[in-house]
Amino acid sequence: MEAKRKYAVLLCAEDSEYVKNEYGGYLKVFMGLLEEEGEEWEAYRAARGEFPADGDVESYDGFVISGSCSDAHGDEDWIKNLIEFVRNLNARKKKVLGVCFGHQIIGRALGGKTGRAFKGWDIGVTPLHLSSSLSKFFSPLDVPPQLSVIECHRDEVLELPPFVEVLARSEKTGIEMFKCDDHIMGIQGHPEYTKGILLHLVDRLLDSNLIEKSHAENVKKELNEREPDREAWERLCRVFLKGKLSQ
Repeated sequence: MEAKRKYAVLLCAEDSEYVKNEYGGYLKVFMGLLEEEGEEWEAYRAARGEFPADGDVESYDGFVISGSCSDAHGDEDWIKNLIEFVRNLNARKKKVLGVCFGHQIIGRALGGKTGRAFKGWDIGVTPLHLSSSLSKFFSPLDVPPQLSVIECHRDEVLELPPFVEVLARSEKTGIEMFKCDDHIMGIQGHPEYTKGILLHLVDRLLDSNLIEKSHAENVKKELNEREPDREAWERLCRVFLKGKLSQ
């Protein structure tokens, strides 16, 4: 019998009550996007300092690094430990998918720079302009030149070293996606999010005075008019994490 494929999600934020009640936690949210039959999915609370033991890393087929309300350019111990863990995964050529904060952490671990976004918050459904090399990378997937994804961030990857390839940009963000060889990929957006999760986050940001009421109202209005390309992101992320890709 073939062994089950194993994946680990490094959770960089605590589950909100909303996400726990509606989805069973962020691990289940990611599994909803990525899980297929015959797989094992486990969570590590990276923000609490939980990481796979070094001897267990090889037992995993891939790793996912989640979003967070923390800054990827911060210097908390767990963030520095996460950066070192990513560098270890890179050295072992393990598959790694980073989302939002995870995307930024990977960029920093590879030698790039992260910080506050030049154009401020990006919240809503954002169209991404994909590079021609992305289509080649994801051959034989029929990837269109533009995909929309849910976003919620005020930080971004500002610079990447030359050996890392940018795969997508948007009107607000120059580095929306990148890859390193064929084993590491970062996505600034949240392909795993539903509109419900984003609406809940918008209310939390408003309650915390992190965004203005007018901004929140505009986001909610636009969410009624736009849809993320959820199915396309599901295929793309699964093929990256589990498939063989052209280079």
